[in-house]
Amino acid sequence: MGKKFVACALAVLLGSSAMHALAEPALKVLGRDFTFSHRIEGMPSKLSDFDGLQINTFVSNDGVKLAYWEAGRGEPLIFVPGWSANGAQYVNLMYLLAKHYRVYVLDPRNQGLSQRVDYGTRIARYSMDLMQFSEHIGVKSAHYVGHSMGAAILWSYIDLFGTQSIRKLVLVDEPISIYSHSDWSEKERLQAGGTTSSPERMVAAFTAGGPVNKLITDTKPFERAQLFDSRYFANSEDFANAVIRSDPKAMGLVLFNHTVNDWRDVVRSKIDIPTAIFSGDESNNLPSQRWAQSVIPNATLYAYTAAEQGDHFLMFKNPIKFVADLRSFLAR
Repeated sequence: MGKKFVACALAVLLGSSAMHALAEPALKVLGRDFTFSHRIEGMPSKLSDFDGLQINTFVSNDGVKLAYWEAGRGEPLIFVPGWSANGAQYVNLMYLLAKHYRVYVLDPRNQGLSQRVDYGTRIARYSMDLMQFSEHIGVKSAHYVGHSMGAAILWSYIDLFGTQSIRKLVLVDEPISIYSHSDWSEKERLQAGGTTSSPERMVAAFTAGGPVNKLITDTKPFERAQLFDSRYFANSEDFANAVIRSDPKAMGLVLFNHTVNDWRDVVRSKIDIPTAIFSGDESNNLPSQRWAQSVIPNATLYAYTAAEQGDHFLMFKNPIKFVADLRSFLAR
């Protein structure tokens, strides 16, 4: 009997009892407190100031231990992080939103506090993980927010499972097809958000840790990620860097599959629920986000200006505005 089969069988057994497991306080799981470098009025100065922040785990049906962060009470609100991201980066958003919702952030496999594995590294499997996560926490219907690759995971989720369990959908600045086909017109490329014609070279650039050639992919996210002119962003990034030990090789396993998916058919024909789309003037994805708004019935586009930190990381850099806009949308 193979090890992977045994792991999967154990996952099924563990999953049946995990529903009753209690989440652990974040301080206990992380083994330390953390003092944020910037004091911001209305925000915690230390991690211990965030009462009720918890971290828990469950095991997927293919034997992967996945971590998730949770806080607050009320309607369930589930965040799906982007590529290389994790729940620690959501600390400001969770703090603000926990006053109104039960907020969850699922660390994808190979990211954050979740287990490192060399299998299941496809967007479709990540969407299955998300479905099993909702079953684990006993949530039949929730609001879902996908940032960057997290939006692609939600498109895959909708493609596979429909929209019945999604109350409202929020998509934050994700190209609908990162891979730009050679026979596309410039209009098609912009509508899809295509940024590379060489997935292999793009993956190598993303995982090498060095500068990225503009001929390979859109460099603006890299450039904007280096700007710490937002104290909120500086605090959440410092926290994530302090408590998360990332493995670029493990994270990179999903990147090729993520790059070559084209979600235009899902976006234009399978989204039938209230949808908000966030992007901004400092993101080269904005044209594709406008196209998505035009084909999703009654979709709302929030386009942030440069002064409002309207780039790929807008919700981390300007959490006050993002939370206000998100709450307004969810309350409609």
